[in-house]
Amino acid sequence: MTYCTGILLDEGVVLASDSRTNAGIDRVSTFRKMHVFEKPGERFFALLSAGNLSLTQGVMSLLTEWLDSNDPDRDLWASPTMFTAAHAVGTAVRDMHKIDGGYLQQHEVDFSASFILAGQIKGGPLRLFMVYDAGNFIEALGDSNYFQIGEVKYGKPILDRIIKPKTSLSDAVKCALISFDSTMRSNVSVGPPIDLLVYRRDSFAPGFSKRLEGGDPYLVSIRDAWGSAIHQAFQENIPDPDWKF
Repeated sequence: MTYCTGILLDEGVVLASDSRTNAGIDRVSTFRKMHVFEKPGERFFALLSAGNLSLTQGVMSLLTEWLDSNDPDRDLWASPTMFTAAHAVGTAVRDMHKIDGGYLQQHEVDFSASFILAGQIKGGPLRLFMVYDAGNFIEALGDSNYFQIGEVKYGKPILDRIIKPKTSLSDAVKCALISFDSTMRSNVSVGPPIDLLVYRRDSFAPGFSKRLEGGDPYLVSIRDAWGSAIHQAFQENIPDPDWKF
């Protein structure tokens, strides 16, 4: 399993993904699930993936092979809008299903995946999409300004409470890492290293990126401070029930 989140803000976008892949309790590996395509000054794309590893790697391989093909429906360098870029990701998903889906289905292998796509093309807005296993997709619009894929339930409450369009990039980074800490504490199939990317809207420059290992000092401080804050709030701010039992 995995966990990824993408947060769209007025200032830019914050993306984070774990790196743990497991096919059983004795087969745990590390694979990067964040991929960046960019031409500084012109366009920026970041893609997060969750699901069957052969499918997600196949999608990334197709997208890489299609670069410079000048096909606007497949080539990220030729995509005129972020909508067509999201469509290209969906097309790659469908193509991989056509190539391998039938064979894997015969062997009862779960061949599903989902993706978060963030990006901006010069002259257009910064946009955030979630691409489903069928190749269809939705966009973060209005009050829905973040997406999660993979093991989403444990890290969702903090995002729901804190994230707003006007949230700063710094606060969104803290919130994303708390979301990961909550997920990793409750699900051993999600784990470090955590890949973090921060892209500032309209910069068209390489975003800030960092890989956080399990013992990273800031990640440890997040875990300790958040755990302590929850314990303190529970003990000091939550009233006892006025019941007799």
